[in-house]
Amino acid sequence: MRSRKRPPINGRGIFSGTGIIVTGLMATLLAMIFPIWSYADRSGTGLDVLNADTVSTGYGPLSALDRDFITKVRLAGLWELPAGRQARQKGTTPAVRTAGEHLIEGHAFLDERVRDVAAKLSLQLPNEPSEQQQEWLATLNAAQGVEYDSRFANILRLAHGKVFSVVAQVRASTRNSLVRGLADDANTTVLDHITVLEATGYVDYDALARDMVADSTPPLTPPPAPPGPTSDPAPAVPMTPPPSPGYTLPSAASSPRPEGGSGDS
Repeated sequence: MRSRKRPPINGRGIFSGTGIIVTGLMATLLAMIFPIWSYADRSGTGLDVLNADTVSTGYGPLSALDRDFITKVRLAGLWELPAGRQARQKGTTPAVRTAGEHLIEGHAFLDERVRDVAAKLSLQLPNEPSEQQQEWLATLNAAQGVEYDSRFANILRLAHGKVFSVVAQVRASTRNSLVRGLADDANTTVLDHITVLEATGYVDYDALARDMVADSTPPLTPPPAPPGPTSDPAPAVPMTPPPSPGYTLPSAASSPRPEGGSGDS
């Protein structure tokens, strides 16, 4: 007796209704998984940004940002120490000379700290200021009298404002204990310098705000300096360094009211 062929049963196989649904679900799942896998594998995403050019040390991971910060601390001392010594000699007001004293003491301390940190991390440091910093020093060398006071206060104040944001970024993100301690000291020192520079009464806050927004460099050819501070600035509250810096500085001095100014009898 011959067996009869069974007729095909509708609804079975990949092209059946159930098969189409299952196939669609699998395709959807693959479409969801593939972008996640491919995104995580691409550069510029996830932890690879944090770990880019990061090396292991006995004090924790050392990132490219950490190394750049260490270099910037060293460079700051290479030009701000001479600027401070110069202000102590050329400044025409006690406030400018006091600001110079703070620059000397603060960067002498930070330079010793950064060289110690660099030695422990086996990093090389620059031995001369950058080209831009040398230009700033040349500008100050050429200025005299009240013009010097104004340029000193504004160039140094703008430079410190830019460094201040870098210190905050490093302090917030570093995973290296040595860099963290250096950032703490740099934060205190930079804030102290900002305070005494502003206490000179020469800082042009409008120009400072424009330059900071435009992310420009300190002007090398600023407009003619005024005859003196345009107003009698309120005495600035000096920053008290934490115990770790180990140096004592005079309080910030305020520039006197210019002779012949409003309110003089």
